[in-house]
Amino acid sequence: MTRIAIPDDSPFGLANLPYGVFSTPGLTPRVGVRVADHVVDLTIVDDVFAAPSLNPFMAQGHARWVEVRERIIDLVSGDIDGAAVHPVGAVTTHMPFEVADYVDFYASEHHASNLGRLFRPGSEPLMPNWKHLPVGYHGRAGTVVPSGTDIVRPSGQRKAPADAAPAYGASRRLDIEAEVGFVVGAGSPIGAQIGVDDFDQHVFGVVLVNDWSARDIQAWEYVPLGPFLGKSFATSISPWVVPLLALESARVATPPQDPEPLPYLREKNPWGLDLDLTVSWNGQVVSRPPYREMYWSPAQMLAHMTVNGASSRTGDLFASGTVSGPDRDQRGAFIELTWGGKEPIEVNGAPRTFLEDGDEVVITATAPGPSGARIGFGEVSGRVLPAR
Repeated sequence: MTRIAIPDDSPFGLANLPYGVFSTPGLTPRVGVRVADHVVDLTIVDDVFAAPSLNPFMAQGHARWVEVRERIIDLVSGDIDGAAVHPVGAVTTHMPFEVADYVDFYASEHHASNLGRLFRPGSEPLMPNWKHLPVGYHGRAGTVVPSGTDIVRPSGQRKAPADAAPAYGASRRLDIEAEVGFVVGAGSPIGAQIGVDDFDQHVFGVVLVNDWSARDIQAWEYVPLGPFLGKSFATSISPWVVPLLALESARVATPPQDPEPLPYLREKNPWGLDLDLTVSWNGQVVSRPPYREMYWSPAQMLAHMTVNGASSRTGDLFASGTVSGPDRDQRGAFIELTWGGKEPIEVNGAPRTFLEDGDEVVITATAPGPSGARIGFGEVSGRVLPAR
């Protein structure tokens, strides 16, 4: 038997207990929970965790999530079979859940306003609908990949404003978007709606997201139907799913919403979240986006996503869109940070605008927990490989 030492300042203490899928040599992938610098094999709690994804457990619903979390807290607070405890550095992490559908939103007013000024100079930064509904688009579930997966530079059609005609080739303006993702555990049938006040009954947990973006491909294709090839080539997520149950102390009000949303989007107790993100480019911190600045909450996103009767399923992932704040060093995309490439920033002593082959981007985040604790989300990382 062994007892896990949990430092008081650990971002993976009893207040957190994020779930993930891991393996070690000779061990098939299964669900574990991160405790300090260790991973505990949860098959000692229930056979449902022998699956190589969280989906079977998440499908059991909110009451079961609460029950199992209490059991895990009791388990890791005492002596555990040493064979079930692994140093985090000795495990390989995998995709934590099977992605059913993927939807990406555009919920930051700061980000949307900045891109409006860049893409439509001289016009109103926000489109007329932006403050009336959470704008989103359907992504590609099959290209959501786990942290650490290399990202191949995408190719497609590009056409700069001065070009007479489009040309095909590798993206020259490869970018990132630092986002927060929400994982649906308990779905809803077609024809039903999920109300804003039912958010926590359906959403299991939270991950970090890097929505890689080819800005030159995106700029040429996005009118009239929005993002397509400029976004669908890769979206990275962190390996640890922080339970929504762990984030009650991080809950804050959203910024004032004016005009008042329509009734189906009005929250009695808003689901804003006080998350602090950090974006590192080749090891240098270049941005600290604050999620608490997001205009639309995840509960409003889910309500809008299902208000027309669209079904939701276990494993659905919906992301917030780029997290940006009012200051330059709070912008969560390089197109904003360098103002479309016109204002380079210095990275390790060199002026930089968009991503070059070999670059690595790492996004991390923390949130407040109970009694002064911090909740850690781990990291989502990816390195750029040359186009094929």
